[in-house]
Amino acid sequence: MAFEIAALAMVIEALVGYPAGLVRRIGHPVVWIGRLIALLDRGLNRESLPAERRRTRGILAIGLVIAAAALPALLLELTFADSALGLLILALLGSTLIAQRSLHWHVEQVAEALERGDSAGAGLEQARQAVGQIVGRDPNTLDAHGVARAAIESLAENFSDGVVAPVIWMAVGGLPGAAAYKAVNTADSMIGHLTPRHSDFGRAAARLDDFVNLPASRLAGWLLIAAAALMPGASAGGALKAMRRDAARHRSPNAGWPEAAMAGALGLKLNGPKVYGGVPTQDAFMGDGRREATSADLRRALSLYRRADGLLIGLILLGAIVQTLLFS
Repeated sequence: MAFEIAALAMVIEALVGYPAGLVRRIGHPVVWIGRLIALLDRGLNRESLPAERRRTRGILAIGLVIAAAALPALLLELTFADSALGLLILALLGSTLIAQRSLHWHVEQVAEALERGDSAGAGLEQARQAVGQIVGRDPNTLDAHGVARAAIESLAENFSDGVVAPVIWMAVGGLPGAAAYKAVNTADSMIGHLTPRHSDFGRAAARLDDFVNLPASRLAGWLLIAAAALMPGASAGGALKAMRRDAARHRSPNAGWPEAAMAGALGLKLNGPKVYGGVPTQDAFMGDGRREATSADLRRALSLYRRADGLLIGLILLGAIVQTLLFS
């Protein structure tokens, strides 16, 4: 049922997302996972310990987080896997682990702020606040072009690890596969940083996240290339050229694939120097187009994203049909 769960979960999430009322009442699965990670970080990550012991405790922590997420999901799948109603329940649960609709909404908030405000005053400040919800860099260092670039880069990267990756692991391993992936990805976002506190304790989470995102990042890049072929004004050839040339130059082993494809498709130059926590970085450029990204480019990026996501839904639906024909 793995492909069927993934296909139905994608459709449900695309249509309704995760209701805000549920967030207020019970939270979100990622928030629950995050609370466990924070608890383990406080309890196991002692700065007085030598580096080797902190790395060992980091391995233990990521193992506990994966088990805490995947084992209840496995129990639910074993409980509900034998009926059409059970499939719907599993798909509803699986939809909470995919971020198609929420990703689009967050990036659209940045576009709307840029569109309704001036480039230096209140409009820029609103855009900075909006983009600060989806990027790790310091938004106060960004001008209007920088805000637009940051949102486009985040859209590309999160298409890979917030949409394609959980869907792939759901199609491979059902609800437990997607839950385990989400545990790893959330751990990486919280403790997988090269900071004095987390460079040792979070090493296992960061390395494992790099590994589990390898297939999704490549597929995300190819989906964006295919989407560019279907979108007027986008360049599939430019996307392919940029991905082949620039993806491996990104400091992340995965983010460069969708970012380079997005840059080439839209005729932009993304990534490059940034500031994280007041520390400047000299990252490689993705693409060789304009640096002066605008809200119009952000709208074009959202259009490309919708097409790529539609192609992914179609691909997973095809997989569900094949699975049904083979095992019915």
